[in-house]
Parts: sequence; C-alpha cells; structure tokens
Amino acid sequence: MGKEVLLKIEDLHLHFKVRAGAVRAVDGVNFELYKNEAIVILGESGCGKSSLTKAILRLLPKNVEDYEGKVFLRDLETMALDDETFRKEIRWNRMSLVPQAAMTSLNPVLKVGDQVAEPLTINGVAKKEAMGKVIEMFKHVGVPEDFINRYAFELSGGMRQRVAIAMSLITVPDVVILDEPTSALDVLTQANIMNLLKRIKYEEDVSYILVTHDIATSSELADRVVVMYAGEIIEATSAEIFFKNPYHPYSKKLMASVPKLRGDDELEFIVGKPPSLIGIDKVAGCRFAPRCPNKMPICEKQSPPVYKIGDDKVKCWLYEKNEEVK
Repeated sequence: MGKEVLLKIEDLHLHFKVRAGAVRAVDGVNFELYKNEAIVILGESGCGKSSLTKAILRLLPKNVEDYEGKVFLRDLETMALDDETFRKEIRWNRMSLVPQAAMTSLNPVLKVGDQVAEPLTINGVAKKEAMGKVIEMFKHVGVPEDFINRYAFELSGGMRQRVAIAMSLITVPDVVILDEPTSALDVLTQANIMNLLKRIKYEEDVSYILVTHDIATSSELADRVVVMYAGEIIEATSAEIFFKNPYHPYSKKLMASVPKLRGDDELEFIVGKPPSLIGIDKVAGCRFAPRCPNKMPICEKQSPPVYKIGDDKVKCWLYEKNEEVK
C-alpha cells in the first residue's frame, strides 16, 4: 500500500507585477507532500521559497500579475474555492503557518494566550473552552501555563517561537508550513525548537513544509528535500540520499558549502549570483547554467525536463538517460 498524498501541487505559478516587469517568483512548481512527512524546501534567498508558501496559503499581495495552478488538499482542490470559503475552512484550520518573522509577528498589545486562542474563538469556540485548549497546547510545546497572561515582549526569543508554533497547531491542522522558524535564534534554542517539532510530528501525526536556507538545521527534521532555484524546483530527493550525495550540480555545491565536524574537506562556494526573476522566462536554457561547473552546450540552449531516479526527481541534462517525468 502506497503513501497517502496529503498535499499535491500542480503547475503552480505566482508572478508579481513591478515597474521593470513580472517577477516570476513561483514558475511552474510541482511536488507532493505525504501524510506524516516533513519536506524541507532549500534554496538561496530570492529563489521563491517564501513566495511558494504564500501561493499555497493564498496570502497574496496586491501586485499579483499571475496566480494559477492546482493545489489539492487530499481530494479538495483549494484553488477552486472562493476567498471567503478558503479563509474559513482551509487557512489556519487545515493548513497553518509559522511565519518567517515569528518572533516579531505576535501582537505586542495583546496577551499571548488570547492570540493563540483567536483561531478557535473566531470559529465559534467559547472563550473559556478556547483558553483551556491553549493551556493544554502550551504544556505540549513547553510554555509555562502562566505565560497565557504575558505579553510578547516579556518572553524570550525561544518562548515566542514556541508560542507561534502553538498558534499554528491549536486548530489541529493537516499541514503546518514553517518559514525559516529558527533563523533568529541561537544555536541551542534552534536545537530545542527542532527537537520540539520532531516530537510533535510523531505525537500529532502532523505534516510539515519547512522553508529554509539552513542546511544543517533542516537535516534534523527532513524526510525529503526539495531544492528551489530561480522559481523552479530542480531536485526532490529523499533526505537520506540528499545529505550524503545529492543529484543536481547546484545541490552538490550547496552541500559542499556546509562545514563538517569530521574531515578536512575545503569548503566550496557557488560562483556568480542567482539570476533576476524578472524576465527569467526569456532564458532559453537551464537557469543554473551560467554558474554550473558541469555545463554542457545543450544547457544554454534548452531547459531540461525532470527525470526520475528511483523515487527521486531532478531537473538536469546530466540525467538524460533516465526516465522523463511526464
């Protein structure tokens, strides 16, 4: 019996309109998230990772030029829902978010207990019952019960992060999206937060999409790794394979830039800089070709298809002999 597909993304596009043209932040993205799985989305700043989370949750700015594709939550196509239905039934109830600036996203003039209870109370749960659930959730994520009456500025960075996680879990969603959840924390607090997320994953049977550029921290949680570059997914690989020997030349360079505890390997870097996402559709070949150490003539002429390697996928001409994903 195969794994249960919880979330399926098909040909998702999110382009923003600016004076210089269209920013193709998410440009034809496809991937699947299985039940009780943690997918890590890796990539450099500006590659489209955070825009992808906005596209999934329909948290869109006013300058959207193109937003299309299909997002299935189990058998429900969420893109077909009107905004009000999506807000009431999907966002926060079945898919929730721990935002990139979680430490500063809490309202400074409201007690944190009231903020965590809000997703329940706006859906008709009585205040007393909602606060009881908040206390239970605070215990679950390691926040003292009496903190429900504190304000965000009275909490440490790690505690504020735990409160943000509690808020994302309070409605028992199917999918939790974490956008750089440990980026502003010290190393010890990062480790504690990742251990907390791992425990919750197994105890609550929740599925994660973790968006980050921190390869070392992401390895603690990942079941599968999805690599983004210039608005596209260029590799989707099991964590076991990715952290040992990824397929795509870009992924290999990313892994070679991470310090290791053992060994004398010299750290590597990626030459050049990521391309502008404005007019990136005019690039004829592979978007990574100008920086690629394995570049071939075809790489500059034609964009590669996606190839299958077992259960993994990679968008690179080096794997032309493998089966092409249709």
